[in-house]
Amino acid sequence: MEFLLPALGILALLTVISLIIKEKSETLKYILFGGMLTVIVGYTGYLAWSTISVNTNSITKGPVHWHADFQIWNCGQRVDLINPTGWDNKIGTPLLHEHNDERIHVEGPVLAYKDITLGNFFKVIGGKMEVGLLSIPTNSGVLTMMDGTDCSGQKASLQVFVYSTKEDTFRQQKLINPWDYVLSPHSGIPPGDCIIVERDKLKEKTDKICTFYEIAKEKGEISDDEIFRREKL
Repeated sequence: MEFLLPALGILALLTVISLIIKEKSETLKYILFGGMLTVIVGYTGYLAWSTISVNTNSITKGPVHWHADFQIWNCGQRVDLINPTGWDNKIGTPLLHEHNDERIHVEGPVLAYKDITLGNFFKVIGGKMEVGLLSIPTNSGVLTMMDGTDCSGQKASLQVFVYSTKEDTFRQQKLINPWDYVLSPHSGIPPGDCIIVERDKLKEKTDKICTFYEIAKEKGEISDDEIFRREKL
């Protein structure tokens, strides 16, 4: 898209010249028509080349459409990200974004795994995730959740848990380095991830769970494998 504006500018200029000059010689007609045709064909060729190049060099060998649900809890209170504005109704980038639905969307060719980490998601929406800290944009301003701060009279820690599915069983894992976690390559949820971010007392597992995981569990579509669930990333 980087050459779109210059291409449109040239086409606009040639069109204006064509409209202003009523009596055009055959040479000028050829120049104007040839210029427009060159710009259109050239930009179309560039788009085709760049699309093929990106898809070929991507680790996914083409565009994908993956999802991961998430919930953010601060001392037992559910936290909502800032509402998106604009016609595209999202916060983030075309590749990695959220549509006010507590769902991470991965849409397009993925060039590197680092592009679809949990840490990068919070970065592209205007926040930050690092050791003991999560900063996120909300409708009330930037919310910062940190280790060591008080939560209902107890010392709280920032913790991240993820539910993931293998065949018909799911596990809950506590992430050691959550910012480096690469989202699972699934469109549906489950088997796509359910990510729970909590600032609460230190614990090994969470009682929070994403809606679609809870529904699938209640319907018997997936079951909790205790041994699988205790594994750590």
